[in-house]
Amino acid sequence: MAAAPADDPYTWMEEIEGARALEWARAENAASLPKLQNDPRYKGLYEDALKIATATDRIPAVAFGGEGTLRNFWQDQTHVRGIWRSTTIESYRSGSPQWRTLLDVDALAKAENANWVWHGATCLPPDERLCLVGLSNGGKDAEEVREFDTVTGKFVQGGFRLPEGKHRYDWLDRDTLALAEWKAGETTTSGYPYTLKLLKRGQPLSAAREVFRGTKDDGGYGVSPIVLRDPDGSVQALIAYRPLDTFNAEHHLITERGPVKLALPTRSQVQGYVTGRLLVSLEADWAGFKEGDLLDFDLAAVKRDPGSLKASLVLRPSQSQSIEQVSTTRNRLVVALYENVKGQIVSYRYGAGGWTSTKLELPKDSTITVGSASDHDDGLILNVTSYLTPSSQWLADAASGQRATLRTLPARFEASKHTVEQLWATSKDGTKVPYFVVRPRDLKFDGQAPTLLYAYGGFLSSETPQYAATVGKLWLEKGGVYVVANIRGGGEFGPRWHNAGLKLNRMRVYEDFFAVSEDLVRRRITSPRRLGIMGGSNGGLLMGVALTQRPELYNAVVVQVPLFDMIAYTHIGAGASWVGEYGDPAVPAERAVLDTYSPYQNLKRGQKYPRPFIWTSTKDDRVHPAHARKAAARLKEYGYDYLYYENVDGGHAGSANLNERAMRQALEYTYLMQQLMD
Repeated sequence: MAAAPADDPYTWMEEIEGARALEWARAENAASLPKLQNDPRYKGLYEDALKIATATDRIPAVAFGGEGTLRNFWQDQTHVRGIWRSTTIESYRSGSPQWRTLLDVDALAKAENANWVWHGATCLPPDERLCLVGLSNGGKDAEEVREFDTVTGKFVQGGFRLPEGKHRYDWLDRDTLALAEWKAGETTTSGYPYTLKLLKRGQPLSAAREVFRGTKDDGGYGVSPIVLRDPDGSVQALIAYRPLDTFNAEHHLITERGPVKLALPTRSQVQGYVTGRLLVSLEADWAGFKEGDLLDFDLAAVKRDPGSLKASLVLRPSQSQSIEQVSTTRNRLVVALYENVKGQIVSYRYGAGGWTSTKLELPKDSTITVGSASDHDDGLILNVTSYLTPSSQWLADAASGQRATLRTLPARFEASKHTVEQLWATSKDGTKVPYFVVRPRDLKFDGQAPTLLYAYGGFLSSETPQYAATVGKLWLEKGGVYVVANIRGGGEFGPRWHNAGLKLNRMRVYEDFFAVSEDLVRRRITSPRRLGIMGGSNGGLLMGVALTQRPELYNAVVVQVPLFDMIAYTHIGAGASWVGEYGDPAVPAERAVLDTYSPYQNLKRGQKYPRPFIWTSTKDDRVHPAHARKAAARLKEYGYDYLYYENVDGGHAGSANLNERAMRQALEYTYLMQQLMD
């Protein structure tokens, strides 16, 4: 990895909670916040955002939690940090469920005087009574883990407990955890664990038995366990997943004789296990199969001979398709298959003749995801959403195809005067790039519509249509147009779409974004004076590139929890784990490309930059607030106008609770109105 540049005057900002850095951040907040919060529109935007975020008629994100049971984590104005609760499927279907609170995070935080943020629960199948609950201080990726009994509603006295860290873990049985323990001094260069151990109930962490070891130089997000089990809970295999870099990884079968490397390609992902079949997706061509293919293996044969694997093809998506999600029920393989960024659910059954499939009848032109899949039967909780139609939640049977609507979200904004269309721009290399436009039906096409363009473009992550509740209320209702670009680097057309924008080809991602921006202007939907852009994390890097390379195209740039210094990124936060995406500044050919677009180094004096709004979180231990801090400091040094906000809590998501989220959204849309509507 590259060493930190010696000539950077702002390296002191890389001390995440250093006194000087925090003092600087508070001063920036004091300078920027009044410019937005004193705007007469801010109060109404905040109230609208908070009302949506805390509405009690939201659809609960329920998941199967033991036979006949549904569980849900819920936040509202009474439970700002949230409660974890359960009900029966029968009660939930009635429309007026009787909830039982399992854990009240607000009460816990108050009792322990801690800023707990819920990180989820990993429960032991099949009854899912015992759970490992993750609690984060202020929203950091690092978490404390405690064993919880869902029957007594209490933490288990003397039960499993892990101190704060970026651990990776799962249950093997009631008395054993498979644990990749985060331990100071025993992490990869990007700060993740590289050993896998078995921890027995009652043992101190120091007594856990090591079963697999990677190296300090491993990339990605650290070693983690993959536990394959039958629906009755019996474990059929334990696999150590060892990332070599961001996207290449080895899979090692843990046996009584020690770990044995599976003969899987490094660009592959284990997706699940059902009816004796191990399911694996490919992210690169291998052994006659294509990138994007979904394969299966006989697990019994894999265990007999891990070094010689025989694969069968389950599904090969077309050029316009992508596999967005793979789930398994008791007897079925379930795939969320997308065609030109529009979803469908396909259920597969394995029999003597191999796999046969049926498509579930669900709303068209929507994003459809599996919220939860049951191991007790073939039940599915499905989420259906699109930009203007309020989201709905469905209970479906993957075997029979039967389905019923459980909940429909009440409308959050007036959508009757709007329409959605999918348009295509042509990128610099001739590639057709799709994007969605949500606009008034009577748009004048005179270039005067205030337009917000959002994109991400990285890490195989797809930007599929979502009900625009907050955007609709805070932006569309005020006369704005909303656009989402499906640029390369994402997963909208499977691994090929992602692979096209990696490392030396990174500029394709940005060229796609500029092509969409120019297409919006060419179609007279908007103009540079009225065009604003927004993106977070990897999308925040995209914003920085747009600001420095094409400032004449935009009049507003919302830079959320960004990467910004791509020459030093490998030693900031978890940056070293992303060299597979961006390249390594220590490799000359990759450094040359990074030099062309790294926003921090490409900020120059005397340019006509629009006033950007940059925000981050002190608790973001993934990307790290230093990127945003340094961006603002350099803009200040060069005499530019900008706005900066640093939330002292919130983690990489930027907000530790619903009030903070509403505040952030109100700040963003106040800024967008100032830049694009005034």
